[in-house]
Amino acid sequence: MKISILVTSKEHPVIPYITRWAEENNNKNQVNIIYRAKDLIVGDILFLISCSDIVLKKDREKFEKVLVIHASDLPKGRGWSPHIWEIIRGANEITLSLFEAKDRADSGDIWKKVKICIPEIALYDEINDLVFGAEIGLMDFAVSNFHCIRVEKQSENSASYFPKRMPDDSEIDINKSLAEQFNLIRVCDINRFPAFFYKNGQKFLIKVEKDNG
Repeated sequence: MKISILVTSKEHPVIPYITRWAEENNNKNQVNIIYRAKDLIVGDILFLISCSDIVLKKDREKFEKVLVIHASDLPKGRGWSPHIWEIIRGANEITLSLFEAKDRADSGDIWKKVKICIPEIALYDEINDLVFGAEIGLMDFAVSNFHCIRVEKQSENSASYFPKRMPDDSEIDINKSLAEQFNLIRVCDINRFPAFFYKNGQKFLIKVEKDNG
């Protein structure tokens, strides 16, 4: 089976997980990791993983199936960074959906859903490990069930949407307590989207890590 994985950022923390999966599967399948849609070649499955680009129909038609993994209980939580928004709001369990890519974002037929628990003190890297591990499991499911899948149509009546998270969404209000804002602080990637606050016109970054000593 010819499998391509399109990831649009070489710096994304999912890369080590995808690379390891590709290495483990290359003995029985031909797996390529691609960073630009224009580099896609004909194959059986295209996985769009942490892909922020719109993949046009002409590129999707190069594959028998184009599959996306989205960290929400679709059709609820379409849009950007759904699990981050949910955790900020206090969620301790999130759903990941494996579904087919269509012209309209996050609207395709669903292959499978899985739920994962998010501990209340898990930091961004631990959350990533749980989410990316579940994504790998869904990729394994897709490959194993490629020829015998039963899809589920999404209902438009219950669809909801999240906006794209921007760097400013990581700002901490120094007039509120840490307890009130801990969920926001713990989801902020210290390398890409660090939590920060302003004091007397100066910007300060916040780095939080566990003391397990």
